[in-house]
Amino acid sequence: MATLRRGHCSSPVKRAYTRKSKYRRKNYIRSVPTNKVIRYDMGEKSKGFPYKVEIKVKAPIQIRHNALESCRQIINRHLARLIGTDYYLKLNVYPHQIIRENKMLSGAGSDRLQTGMQRSFGTPTGVAARLKKNQTIFSVKVTKENINHAKTALKKSTPRMPGQFSITFAEIKK
Repeated sequence: MATLRRGHCSSPVKRAYTRKSKYRRKNYIRSVPTNKVIRYDMGEKSKGFPYKVEIKVKAPIQIRHNALESCRQIINRHLARLIGTDYYLKLNVYPHQIIRENKMLSGAGSDRLQTGMQRSFGTPTGVAARLKKNQTIFSVKVTKENINHAKTALKKSTPRMPGQFSITFAEIKK
């Protein structure tokens, strides 16, 4: 059964995934896997909320699209159950970095079937968002009485992403 690799396999930020070949057609990744993030804005967009609660990353990292979608669902479900529709949730990052994987065979005779590290560019398996230090991932705009609900919703999402995060809140000045 095909499974995803662990989140820490693709979480460190490295150089851009490029390939230089003497044949031009082999320099590019032809297919980009579909992004699993469905929505980037949820809740009441037009209402002016006085407070903003944000989750920020503490170190540079890459977060896969399926982890972002899982966190979005958890936060949205928690807020909708406790607050109703009186919030505005925004996913502030966009997964665009293509993650590749050079699958290795194991077992008897696998050395005769596989090329090893020769032509090891890998096949695209997913996309990830590249984040810098102190970059905001999710932001929730709420009223004063719902600040604690927003904090707990963001705190519930942190085990689903690799890395360390901080949750901050501030008053929105008009």
